[in-house]
Amino acid sequence: MKIAVLRETADAEHRVAATPETIKKLIGLGASISIESGAGTGANISDAAYAEAGATIGERAAILADADLVLAVQGPSVDQLPGIRPGTMLAAILAPFADRARIEGYAKAGIVALSMEFMPRITRAQSMDVLSSQSNLAGYKSVIDAAEAYGRAFPMMMTAAGTISAARVFVMGVGVAGLQAIATARRLGALVSATDVRSATKEQIESLGAKAIFVEDVKGIEGEGSGGYATEMSDEYKAAQAALVSSHIAKQDIVITTALIPGRPAPRLVSDAQIASMRPGSIIVDLAVESGGNVEGSKVGEVVTIHGVKIIGHKNITSRMAADSSALYSRNLFNLLNAFWDKEGKAVAFAADDEIVKGIKLTEGGAIVHDRLIAG
Repeated sequence: MKIAVLRETADAEHRVAATPETIKKLIGLGASISIESGAGTGANISDAAYAEAGATIGERAAILADADLVLAVQGPSVDQLPGIRPGTMLAAILAPFADRARIEGYAKAGIVALSMEFMPRITRAQSMDVLSSQSNLAGYKSVIDAAEAYGRAFPMMMTAAGTISAARVFVMGVGVAGLQAIATARRLGALVSATDVRSATKEQIESLGAKAIFVEDVKGIEGEGSGGYATEMSDEYKAAQAALVSSHIAKQDIVITTALIPGRPAPRLVSDAQIASMRPGSIIVDLAVESGGNVEGSKVGEVVTIHGVKIIGHKNITSRMAADSSALYSRNLFNLLNAFWDKEGKAVAFAADDEIVKGIKLTEGGAIVHDRLIAG
């Protein structure tokens, strides 16, 4: 099987879909690997390192010409896949809800598109879950970015000149990113609190040593959707949560928002009025800024100041840790291929009726085949 790994061209994208570690493992399975020249530059991986691992280095058109499978981080448009053959598989983060036309283009070109962010959240697929691996790093980086922008100490410090109070950090949305943000802020010595619409997260918050901030006795608190994601809350719950958050957020030094709903704009969690209630010099990090934003006034790729509060909206925050995020993402891809590898045929053999395959396959045979996209 011939596998091609592309160099990313999207703005602010520094990750790569394979590392020398996973190249060696794929070659060990019997695959032939071609890397587009410069693919690993953003993650500090040289062409020479790939060549030493056993890959062939080439230009895009050349490596696509005979590829059976193409690996990428962000899904390229069809016109960025010169010479790709019908039937070729493409595995990447494809953002199907955000760019339906691109998915239709894959179908028209006969590409078998595999959307890694559609990976089912089941035990068997945990090692393939790119959203979890990347969100983990995003949660960590959000705290580091906040600490840098804050300009004050995180832990309580007792000195001969007096005591410095610990920073107060409030995490809104306790998925993978939120839990990592809590853990990181705690390690840095902050006083941490957190909230979520899913009642099951209360125990997780407290297990990390943070204070759980929850609306009690209001319908809608469950908020649990399929796959562990949050769903829309009831109007009653939204009103009660807004009141609780407003009273709490005014006392915080740093707020980190992480709430996402798959296939829908990010829910608005922090209003302009709530921002105005915070002390000047406070920090908000909006991890959902690229999906519409949890914070009123946040801007993609910018750091803005509103009412004296600095709101961080870095684009593609995971890519700002390209070496580690590439390592994890490439392992997710390898784990997927390894799970379906035909040792005798030395190629990946996806079973059409497998839960994982049905979960990630968007197009095949010239048509869109995923239920969520057909229904949409």
